[in-house]
Amino acid sequence: MSFGQGGPQWGPGGPDSGSPNWGSGSDTPDWAALAEASEAARARRRRWLWIGGSALATVVVGALVATAVVSANSGNSASNQPADKLPTSADIPSDTTKPGPSFEETTPPPPLDPKDFVSSAEKDTAPLSADTLFPGRSLTMGERVYKKGATSSTTKCATAIRGDLAQVLTGNGCTRLIRATYSRNGVAVTVGVAVFDTEAKATKAKQQADKGNVTSLSGSGVPAFCRTAVCRTTTNAYGRYVYLTNAGFTSGKDVTQKDSAVFTTGDDLAEFTFRQIRRRGEAQASAAANAS
Repeated sequence: MSFGQGGPQWGPGGPDSGSPNWGSGSDTPDWAALAEASEAARARRRRWLWIGGSALATVVVGALVATAVVSANSGNSASNQPADKLPTSADIPSDTTKPGPSFEETTPPPPLDPKDFVSSAEKDTAPLSADTLFPGRSLTMGERVYKKGATSSTTKCATAIRGDLAQVLTGNGCTRLIRATYSRNGVAVTVGVAVFDTEAKATKAKQQADKGNVTSLSGSGVPAFCRTAVCRTTTNAYGRYVYLTNAGFTSGKDVTQKDSAVFTTGDDLAEFTFRQIRRRGEAQASAAANAS
């Protein structure tokens, strides 16, 4: 009997002919293919895990190497710092266990005394004359300019000395007397330098020179002076030299305490003569020091 087109169909055997037919074999799952696909997926996962692990290990090793390099450089960081960032010498520890270099203590020799070279004939060997003591044609002291007149030099000291001083110089062994005259504005002065072998003899002669003085020297434009008039005289000593001055007016007028120009002229020539004798000692001391 039929219930219409939409009813079930039981097949040729009828309702009791057996189990229903579910279709052809293509509708059944391929279990072998599924197993192969699952194994391939697991293989791919293992391969990716191995590749990822290798990359991670490479990164870790690189990081460790970089850390080691940084650590090594940090130990020598002072060598890479600017000079103003380096520790000062006071901050750098020093090895105090090792003895430092030792040097033999030496004391520099004392400087040579120029006066020693003009205190004895043995050391005072430089050329000596009127030209070496009184060079040039004029002398300037401050604003004052003196014209040089006549000069002379003699080994007979007494012939150029007036009064008892002649005997004093001779008695103490005067070996030479050098004279030079300078003039300015009607005032003239003769300076004389008596030379002895030793400072002791010169000092003794200076102490005994209480009477007499050097004879004035005229010529070269300077008339005779201080022969009969009152003049101003001085006596000093330095080393083996005694230096004397005799200053006055070329007009023959007597010198008084108010004649400051005469006193200034005599003092200027006495100061200049002292400087010349001292320079003589300095030059010889310097030459001796350079030669040693």
